[in-house]
Amino acid sequence: MPIGDPDKRRIAATHLLYVKVCRKCYARNALYATKCRRCKSKRLRLKKRVATKK
Repeated sequence: MPIGDPDKRRIAATHLLYVKVCRKCYARNALYATKCRRCKSKRLRLKKRVATKK
């Protein structure tokens, strides 16, 4: 179900797009993480945010 409220849409986008991904096990981690929650590796990257066409 699409979200119509712009404030709720911004909050949802923040939770979905602003995360770090482990390069070793591909686990999603918090944006402020320094180590992976699953494998304890320090090899983290930001999730790629690609603009979609409609």
